[in-house]
Amino acid sequence: MHSFLTGLTLLVMGLVVIVLIRGLFNMAKGGSGSTSNKLMQARVVLQAVAIALIMLTLWITGGGRPS
Repeated sequence: MHSFLTGLTLLVMGLVVIVLIRGLFNMAKGGSGSTSNKLMQARVVLQAVAIALIMLTLWITGGGRPS
């Protein structure tokens, strides 16, 4: 179970990076402010999901404490 959560967490973190890079490119080329806003909102939601998954993984695995 924890390997699934770890993989899912890594996937969401990768999506955060992709959305961040897309937002930076949109801003650099002078793209639409509406698109930048939607990308920023998506990034914030993905970061919240990533943090929740990290916390859940740590809780399930015992947070690195010896068993």
